[in-house]
Amino acid sequence: MMKNYILKTALLCTFFILFSCEKEKPEILITPSIAGVVLSFDDAYINEWFKTDQELKQYSWKSTFCVSKINTLDHSEIKKLLELQKEGHEIAGHGFHHYHAEKFFKKYGINEYLKQEINPMLRLMNFYGLKVTSFVYPYGGRNKILDATLLNKFKIVRGRAFCEESPSKQGSYFNKSRLVFSFSIDDTHNHFNIPHLLKLLDYAKKNNKILILNSHKTVKKVNGDYQTKEATLELICQYVKRNNMKFYTLSDLNNLK
Repeated sequence: MMKNYILKTALLCTFFILFSCEKEKPEILITPSIAGVVLSFDDAYINEWFKTDQELKQYSWKSTFCVSKINTLDHSEIKKLLELQKEGHEIAGHGFHHYHAEKFFKKYGINEYLKQEINPMLRLMNFYGLKVTSFVYPYGGRNKILDATLLNKFKIVRGRAFCEESPSKQGSYFNKSRLVFSFSIDDTHNHFNIPHLLKLLDYAKKNNKILILNSHKTVKKVNGDYQTKEATLELICQYVKRNNMKFYTLSDLNNLK
């Protein structure tokens, strides 16, 4: 009996020593993403975008071109989109008809929206070899049902941010959500000006954030609505390069932790 007692006691002590002396597992550190910018362009200004890309290649920029009305594009425009995609830019969806999603949903429902606006867009873009994994709401119109439905089809869905004076309150920074929002840099946008843009970029740099911006038609000289000067885009590229920041596409955000 004594021998059995001693043996059991020895085993228990050995068990206790082994587990009490076990080293703690090292904490797994996740490297934060590098501060940067998402540049996105909406609608179907393919020729203008392609021309701008030739000008900004020197900065090794990367952007997301959000295409609507894919069925109206000619062969040369599709070829340019494929070339932009090959260079590392992203081609995203922006609606087959460019309907205001929230207004359409209220009138016809989610199934009809998918049938008319999303499914034909994806079929045709995939047919052309365009790898679409992100979607951008036309006019920024959205609701929670649309968000939930489209996030089952796309990696990232982008809306539009409300304009705030303080960069810290601006909703156009990536917050590790698959639903993101952008700030417009169209020259005629009510809240756009270069000093405010620089404040947004400064905040991103100092706080290791990713700023999400959107534009439409790129031009040398503004002569209408929904236009952005190439000079503004070059300023952004220079800022990113000078401050060792990074360009991201919309789908890149899905890979960040």
